[in-house]
Amino acid sequence: MRIHGRGGQGVVTAADLLALAAFEEGRFAQSFPSFGSERTGAPVVAYCRLDERMIRTREPVVEPDAVIVIDPTLVHQVDLFSGLKDGGFVLINTAKTFEQLGLGSLLSRTHHLRAMTAPASDIAQRHTGRPLPNAALLGGFAAQTAEVSLEAVGTAIRDRFTDAVAEGNVAAASEVYEHVRRHTGQHAERAALSAPTD
Repeated sequence: MRIHGRGGQGVVTAADLLALAAFEEGRFAQSFPSFGSERTGAPVVAYCRLDERMIRTREPVVEPDAVIVIDPTLVHQVDLFSGLKDGGFVLINTAKTFEQLGLGSLLSRTHHLRAMTAPASDIAQRHTGRPLPNAALLGGFAAQTAEVSLEAVGTAIRDRFTDAVAEGNVAAASEVYEHVRRHTGQHAERAALSAPTD
């Protein structure tokens, strides 16, 4: 998976939480960021790999099975979908449609792309008092791919945060999870994302 956002939006935390959720379910996981000395607001990317066996590679994810976009203003500034595999997953934090984002052609030219938008910032604002959608989007990822369960996402959030912050983020993740399930119209089965290469 590749997660895109801006400095200060919790991109690295999202990748760490996703890896922790997978670890909670007995899988191997790896997460790491890619950024230099950028300031708050500069584009940031983080990577996450999940597998049933030990992960040895430490290279950036250049052919992701899934892309999570925390900041939709990056859509026309960064090549967010570079290397995205046919049949891959896209989850963008926005209340807009792909057509409103100017991404209708992405859907038409990419074979079997499974793409969703979710208003995770709005949902996070309601539950936590802050429009930080990183943890909330992981609920959407769980619904979209079934690579991790919502319960594991909740456990990871509670391990990382405390008290009201944790519970607010768990509630936001649960609401985004239900949003994605409603809009896909079905329960996701495990996506069988490609195994990392050694």
